[in-house]
Amino acid sequence: MLAVLSAALMVVDARFTVLQPVRGQLGVIVEPVYWLGRLPVTLWESTTEELSSRSELAAENEKLKAEQLMMQRRLQKLATLTEQNVRLRELLNSAALVDDEVLATELIGIDPNPFTHRILIDKGEKDGVLLGQPVLDARGLMGQVVEVMPYTSRVLLLTDTTHSIPVQVNRNGLRAIASGTGNPERLELRHVADTADIKEGDLLVSSGLGQRFPAGYPVATVTEVIHDSGQPFAIVRAVPTAKLNRSRYMLLVFTDTRSPEQRATESAEAQEAADRQAQEQGQAPAQPAAQAVVPAAPATEQEGGQ
Repeated sequence: MLAVLSAALMVVDARFTVLQPVRGQLGVIVEPVYWLGRLPVTLWESTTEELSSRSELAAENEKLKAEQLMMQRRLQKLATLTEQNVRLRELLNSAALVDDEVLATELIGIDPNPFTHRILIDKGEKDGVLLGQPVLDARGLMGQVVEVMPYTSRVLLLTDTTHSIPVQVNRNGLRAIASGTGNPERLELRHVADTADIKEGDLLVSSGLGQRFPAGYPVATVTEVIHDSGQPFAIVRAVPTAKLNRSRYMLLVFTDTRSPEQRATESAEAQEAADRQAQEQGQAPAQPAAQAVVPAAPATEQEGGQ
């Protein structure tokens, strides 16, 4: 009977529209059953999608963190390259202001002994480095070469306790000796008279005496002058103009090691040779050049005597 009733209902539903309202009402009644039947599948799909979304978000988050770290590393490298470019430009500008022949070098090592201020540079005997050769950075003198090896050299800085350099006050020419104190940011002037004309802010430059450092290079700036009426000498402290504990790129200065007498003699001999050659060719000797050379020797000797 149920089978016959079902067949009859299917025929009536297919041929006539009488049962359409009934079917609509039955669909509303059966909808909760359908929802309950789909509920496990819906929950499974939602859970799977949630877990996959979480894993994708976690993976994407890790990827973004890695990319951020990479970008920060590149940014730091870019900042380093920018600073390096600035330092090289400063060094290039200082090299253009130096009249002597120079050779650029780079810091590759520092002496671990805290009581010794020495550094290692990447130029040595193969590059023509000489013992006692001056070293400077973009701001002033740093020290001198004390040990030469085939491919590297060791430089003694101005602030080492065993180092001293003859200087003069750029304002009035007052001469003094600047000695290292073991502090990378301090020099002291020894045996300066208490009545000497020196004050804070004075620039100290190399005097050229001793034939070790070329004259005229910045050495330090006076920061403190202490006068004690009971002492014959004033206490004078100065800060090096060179960045001794920061500079990475430096210049090796190839100065003329000849004495003033040798330079005057060689200049006179060269002038005499030029005059003889001019006479042989039937030309007048170059008198103005000779007159410019002859007075130079006494002036240089007087400067050396001072």
